[in-house]
Amino acid sequence: MEFGNGVQFDPGFAAHISAIVPNIEYIYGNINRYKNFGQKKQFFKMHYTNIEKLLNNYIAFYLGCMLWADAIKTLPDKTILNNFCCGSEYNEDETLYEVIFTTEYAKQFAKDMKYYAGKDYKVDDYKFDILNAYKEFLKANEGFTKLKKTDDIKLPDCLKVLSDAEAQTVIEKIEKVLEKEDLTDLYELKDMIL
Repeated sequence: MEFGNGVQFDPGFAAHISAIVPNIEYIYGNINRYKNFGQKKQFFKMHYTNIEKLLNNYIAFYLGCMLWADAIKTLPDKTILNNFCCGSEYNEDETLYEVIFTTEYAKQFAKDMKYYAGKDYKVDDYKFDILNAYKEFLKANEGFTKLKKTDDIKLPDCLKVLSDAEAQTVIEKIEKVLEKEDLTDLYELKDMIL
């Protein structure tokens, strides 16, 4: 990645995610159309692997955003390019809505797996750590509404600060993940910042 003219707000993650809220609402809207519990179970069973992938990918996206911010913060005084949030009015409830929804749904999904599919399922604790850290990250940066330079990035206390060498490792991993188009590979780096 080249950083001569500045750093991208999004290194390319957005191209590899699907909006979680409308997807979950769509699936559950369809489940709720059925009156018969057997049909509800069948519909959920047809879709739970897609839901699991969506959830895992979205939480990995949040991790990736924090890793990226932590890594580019090591590049002093670089302009942040294409930050569509910059200049907007900060509204904490709107900013946190999606991450709170994702956190609550992650808890609900384990229950629904038992209820509809009869399977024991547990979302890994570290994924909740990521969700909680991302919520603090969003608050610390006021939804990125004032983020113009790398020096403006704020890391909440729950995140470790990367060294220059660690930042380079993170950037290289992000490049590989984007080539492979699988954000869940970012979980390998979670211990670097959590």
